[in-house]
Amino acid sequence: MKLLIIARPFIFHGGVERATAGLLGALVEHGYEVHLLSPGRRQTMPGVTQHRLRIPPLPAAARVLALAAAARLAVARSTWDVVQSHERTLRQDVYRAGEGCHRAYLASLGDRPRARSVYHRIVLALERRVFAATPAIVAIARRGAAEIASLYSVPPARISVVYNGVDLDRFHPRNRARHRATARAEAGIPAEAFTLLFIGNGFERKGLATLLEALACVPEPARLIVIGKGDRRPFDAQAARLGVADRLVWLGLRQDVERWYAAADVVALPSRYEPFGNVHLEALASGVPVVASAVAGGAEVIQEGLNGAIVDHRDSAALAAALARLRGQPSSQLAEAARRSAEPFTFAAQVAGFARIYRSMRGATCDFS
Repeated sequence: MKLLIIARPFIFHGGVERATAGLLGALVEHGYEVHLLSPGRRQTMPGVTQHRLRIPPLPAAARVLALAAAARLAVARSTWDVVQSHERTLRQDVYRAGEGCHRAYLASLGDRPRARSVYHRIVLALERRVFAATPAIVAIARRGAAEIASLYSVPPARISVVYNGVDLDRFHPRNRARHRATARAEAGIPAEAFTLLFIGNGFERKGLATLLEALACVPEPARLIVIGKGDRRPFDAQAARLGVADRLVWLGLRQDVERWYAAADVVALPSRYEPFGNVHLEALASGVPVVASAVAGGAEVIQEGLNGAIVDHRDSAALAAALARLRGQPSSQLAEAARRSAEPFTFAAQVAGFARIYRSMRGATCDFS
């Protein structure tokens, strides 16, 4: 089966890129002829034929349109059994809504002037077209599927839920013995300090402000590691006002994120909007409990008090209380439950989910038939 995937460049810093790379590798392993259509810089992947979309340097709004138009032309130049896009493009059989709904994202920020900008109006127009015209829509959580159906009146028969996979070997509780001491020493974190980990690009959307407020309520010794990119200046100022600036460790973008899961006691993600952060699965696979926002798709795999907690993303007191409860539980029990909850989320299971969609569309067969 000749499969074309349209996806963003591969830099492997973010969870989206790691998850897409894992899916492509699993598709190859299960016998698909995989082609990747992507703009810009990317890394070579064994078994994947790569095609570059050449997009000139443009302002953000124009670049969104240029990507959609260029992808449409590239798709038309060859014959594919299935075209699957992970971006808002115009000619695909399957659209994987990994970023959820832009409309819902803007609503979560409550920022009406921003929604009226040219960039956001273009993205919303493309999104409407994608949900109206694409035969098969794939959400990455039940919450996302319901959101798409509600906001865009997409019939349930056209929407499927296929959860992401996670690398269960790379993200594993055994990393604690391998990396915890050295990672903490590198970051200047005392061995006994209760340590929180926040991973995400876009600190505002991911709820870092709420987490800093909660940190101020967590008694010493406690530290917060922040990994990701974004404007840290307002959060540095907030941390100084709260008196927690000396408990904050900024690490920027990291490729060795498995070391920092090993260094952490809890991963905290009080996101305003999150279709299903790959961080949730990576943390759980690493044996680290997760405090998730109630509006995040990742909350679907959290069992209160067993492998983490679920809180209102606006409620720093509830977040601090959840952290205190987890701090008081045996770490070995939390680690075992967290790991167990991640184990069903393999890349093979993800491929099986997509295979069912491909078969329904094309009558295709593969080793999941």
